[in-house]
Amino acid sequence: MDTPLRVAVIGTGYLGSLHAKTYREIEGCQLQAVCDIDRNRLSAVSNALGVAGYDDYRQLLGKVDAASIAVPTQLHYAITKEFILRGTHCMVEKPFTVSLKEADSLIALSRKKSVLLQVGHIERFNSAFGATLKLIRQPKFIECHRLSPFPNRSLDVGVVLDIMIHDIDIVLGLVAQPVKKIEAVGVNVLTKFEDIANARLTFKNGCVANLTASRVSDEVMRKIRIFQKDTYISLDYKEARASVYKKVGPAIVKEDLPIEKEQPLKKELESFLDCVRFRRKPLVSGEVARDALAVALAIQRQIWKKRCI
Repeated sequence: MDTPLRVAVIGTGYLGSLHAKTYREIEGCQLQAVCDIDRNRLSAVSNALGVAGYDDYRQLLGKVDAASIAVPTQLHYAITKEFILRGTHCMVEKPFTVSLKEADSLIALSRKKSVLLQVGHIERFNSAFGATLKLIRQPKFIECHRLSPFPNRSLDVGVVLDIMIHDIDIVLGLVAQPVKKIEAVGVNVLTKFEDIANARLTFKNGCVANLTASRVSDEVMRKIRIFQKDTYISLDYKEARASVYKKVGPAIVKEDLPIEKEQPLKKELESFLDCVRFRRKPLVSGEVARDALAVALAIQRQIWKKRCI
């Protein structure tokens, strides 16, 4: 077997701890270390997993083959840049960066250093989404709902960059057309950022996508509905379920798609390591994540321009 890839996880909060635990389950991967400036959190994760813990990521530069960057968004650019400069392949949690300037800089640097750069848009690896891909062609209307209770985490960004960006990424990939018009509204409820937002994207080919995101709901909902000629596809990311409704003569026939439930994060990290090992382009490259970020930031500007916040 090939030499295991040495991996570090930078940030041991909710997502970072999940990355670390998952890497331990992946064959051909050696979790070398975890890192966090919060020493109590760091100690809890490093002791639970039996790996070295560092409170300064610079101590790991040049010592690992790949790194997951799961720190607050404002720190993504500075930390990822240093790992790329040392030739380390990087998996950066979403949102990619706080600005397009930072995203463009990391993309250019990763190309220059021949380093793989992947961004954590996990819904791309949802088994239900994968089961519907072969059925989706030229969508005419897409509706997304992503609701959750108040998270008490990821509060350094608003709901658009926190959770709506998942649906933005999915919709951009499905339509594969330039966005012609963006309309958006949002309000803050519990933070200084938007906690509820709705956006309407109109694409060059006429397709319309309506996206709603909330982090002050009493329920969890992660659903997308896709309408195209003679077909309606309903997908539930949370339950990993998908159904397709087709017009057959005068009747509408429903078919539940067979889905083998898998762990999306494990699939995502396995894909990342495979791309590192075999020099493949990641499903969600820096360029792909940059496109989603551009639309998310445009939505935010619309919301703030209307002074809803």
